[in-house]
Amino acid sequence: MKRKYFGTDGIRGKVGDSPITADFFLKLGWAAGQVFSKEGHNFVLVGKDTRISGYMFESALEAGLTAAGVDTHLLGPMPTPAVAYLTRTLRASAGIVISASHNPYYDNGVKFFSVQGTKLPDDIEKKIEHYIDAPMTTVDSSILGKAKRIGDAAGRYIEFCKASIPTRLDFSGMTIVVDCAHGATYHIAPHVLRELGADIIVIGAEPNGLNINEGCGATKPDKLVASVLENKADFGIALDGDGDRLVMVDHKGEVVDGDELIYIIAKSRQDLGQMSGPVVGTLMTNLGMEYGLKNLGIELLRANVGDRYVLEMMSAHKGILGGENSGHIICLDRTTTGDGIIAALQVMAEMHDSGHTLNELKSGMQKYPQVLVNVKTAKKMTSEADALIQKAVKVVEDKLGDKGRVLLRASGTEPLIRVMVEGEDAKVVENYAQQLAEEVKKAIGA
Repeated sequence: MKRKYFGTDGIRGKVGDSPITADFFLKLGWAAGQVFSKEGHNFVLVGKDTRISGYMFESALEAGLTAAGVDTHLLGPMPTPAVAYLTRTLRASAGIVISASHNPYYDNGVKFFSVQGTKLPDDIEKKIEHYIDAPMTTVDSSILGKAKRIGDAAGRYIEFCKASIPTRLDFSGMTIVVDCAHGATYHIAPHVLRELGADIIVIGAEPNGLNINEGCGATKPDKLVASVLENKADFGIALDGDGDRLVMVDHKGEVVDGDELIYIIAKSRQDLGQMSGPVVGTLMTNLGMEYGLKNLGIELLRANVGDRYVLEMMSAHKGILGGENSGHIICLDRTTTGDGIIAALQVMAEMHDSGHTLNELKSGMQKYPQVLVNVKTAKKMTSEADALIQKAVKVVEDKLGDKGRVLLRASGTEPLIRVMVEGEDAKVVENYAQQLAEEVKKAIGA
């Protein structure tokens, strides 16, 4: 059964456009309340990032939950992984995050977590969708839900982050620039790092509701690069608006992406005798990471793009580590979902214990040049066009051999076909990618 409102990572869109409206969030809160009250639970956590529309949607969700007879515990601005953790430890029936992650301020959305701190199962999302389309009612006034604010939420999560590495570790002597993307980690990440002894320079920690992810954070690390070089810092940490992505910058100003960070954590776990199962990446995971892990004797499995699919494959194969090159990194031996702060601490722990710089640690794997070309299409793919494209792909694959990859996939959010070519030689990869993009255009008549 196809879901009507929920995508692979909750519900997301432009504020004011359906379904990202106050009336929809009111109904969504009520629908979620109907489902969770029938499951025998009685309170839900609600957190948000720093975008201005969060006030409106927080109030709407609270009203809907109240009408369904469910109590709401409000967390205020809180990273997405913090809500997952608090949902689990406070034994809430569910956690709700109002966020559009790395998107600009004029977008917003909502994500749900189960009592286990994981994404909601499909069957629960389908039950919520059923009630969204049902007439809204209100419970008797004597059993209406109540709302209260949780005052110590930030402190609880800060301690949880610190506990994800051994207590013997002290980062005194490390100079770090941290970019909070003017998002939900602005009052969390600096405290975690300072309390662990690091000297930190903070940027992107002055949210005004309109500047979340604007020219900063994990998706735009240029300011972080400049600050690391200017301050002669040991490295930099960039988080995104809701704190579930991580990108780092080494002392030379080179960006270290999710694939390289996963490799570093995997090698660290293996050196400590703590590695278990395969590493799970995605179809977009760099071939260099696959070969780097292979040299360590660690298998890489590829899931569809999206942390939901990565987590499903990790669970199925009993893996403890996985993620995406975009910086979603899941350390299942530490927490239940992607967490930028916790992932950064695992890398820092390896730097501390090994005595190596971030630049030295990432050198264990060599990234292959990867070129992505988007081809716009307004037409459905015919079998004839598909046959022509597959023929062209086969030609390139034969030329690359085992030293490269070709991937064509339709975008899940835009009318695009994404053409990706990866190989040892940057110029060759660029030429093949452009050639294939032209073949795709010819085949679909674009």
